[in-house]
Amino acid sequence: MFLTSLLRIFLTRSLQRFRFENSNDLHLDFENTPHLGLYVHIPFCRSICSFCPYCKTEYEQPAAARYKTALFKEIEIVSRQLKEDKAATTLYFGGGTPATMLTDLSTIINKIKARFRIGAGIGIELHPDDINKEVLDTLKSAGFTMVSIGVQSFDRRCLSALGRKQNNIREKLELVREANFDVFNIDLIFAMPTQTEKSLISDIDQAFASGATQISTYPFIDFTFTDNLYKPLPEKIKKEMLNNISRHCRETGKERTSVWTFALKGTAVYSSVTRDNFLGFGVSAATLLSRQFKINTFSVDAYIRRINDNRLPTSLTLDFSLRQRAVYYLFWAAYSTKIDSNQFQEIIGEPLEKMYSFELWLAQKFGLIKKRDRLYCLTEKGAYYYHFIEQAYTTAYIDKMWNNSRLTAFPDLIEL
Repeated sequence: MFLTSLLRIFLTRSLQRFRFENSNDLHLDFENTPHLGLYVHIPFCRSICSFCPYCKTEYEQPAAARYKTALFKEIEIVSRQLKEDKAATTLYFGGGTPATMLTDLSTIINKIKARFRIGAGIGIELHPDDINKEVLDTLKSAGFTMVSIGVQSFDRRCLSALGRKQNNIREKLELVREANFDVFNIDLIFAMPTQTEKSLISDIDQAFASGATQISTYPFIDFTFTDNLYKPLPEKIKKEMLNNISRHCRETGKERTSVWTFALKGTAVYSSVTRDNFLGFGVSAATLLSRQFKINTFSVDAYIRRINDNRLPTSLTLDFSLRQRAVYYLFWAAYSTKIDSNQFQEIIGEPLEKMYSFELWLAQKFGLIKKRDRLYCLTEKGAYYYHFIEQAYTTAYIDKMWNNSRLTAFPDLIEL
């Protein structure tokens, strides 16, 4: 927490915290927002994974039916202000387990497409238990072009430590390969209990051998509100593992597309987080606009009640200062390992070099970034330190924000 606070003060030039307040209105100022992504959260799961911090609840058909009705109405409320159809970069479905509402996904997509033009594809997260030919055919017919499978590991000991079982995983992944989606991502966790360097590298090789065009490797983090039996491996081992992932992928011809993702060269990227701006629909979904960040309530019941009152289900709103918005942009641009100064100026409205000339000079001096034309690219050293900072941020943000939101449908105030 001290590290994230120090960085916030240094980069925003202010002692002011990120202040999330309980405010709600019917208007979101996104009509002229460029590079707009869309996200839909489906909170239902057939069983709850102890290590997962995301907003989820056990699936019940009546609750899912009420949720779909509310979701449709939220889309209507948000898009009502549009004078004409709005261009959107991508549409992602996350959870939870979106496939619990498999037969509803096409109607949700059509509802969104009635007001938004989606340019670069539609993605979905899948639990391995959901994979079969019928599910994949349904997703293809609905227009999905990208899938992300939460494999986490192929090693049975590692899966056991996570409380997961995966039967016939190779046969299931072969079905995904045969379905021929444009992007096929496999999520893997590193530095988890019982994991060794050998089993980690084996996971990576098996993922690509199974047809993945990309792997996303996330460090195991033990949040205070999750129910893990084990603790993460020490930071020294975590650093070695990340370096070994990077080296192995580089040596086998893969391209690093973010701090934690690696892809076959020339393939499109699956990422539901690195968007300049986005609208979020559904419980716990976030919305990022030019000067605001909004989070929907984490309570399914409260979400439905608020929508039925013809109000947006916003739980918390952060009104950015200029430098706070710049820091948020830089954080996620750095995650993708490239900071584009032209794009920074388009989004923030100020030149990057004017706002952060000293920081850029310092980062280059310490070998954290290299400049290539108008791009500032993270080095291997820079990627590791970003990974370290991202973990601290994730722990501070998720542990406080998400935990409070789990306990209270509409918190009064949260400061970070």
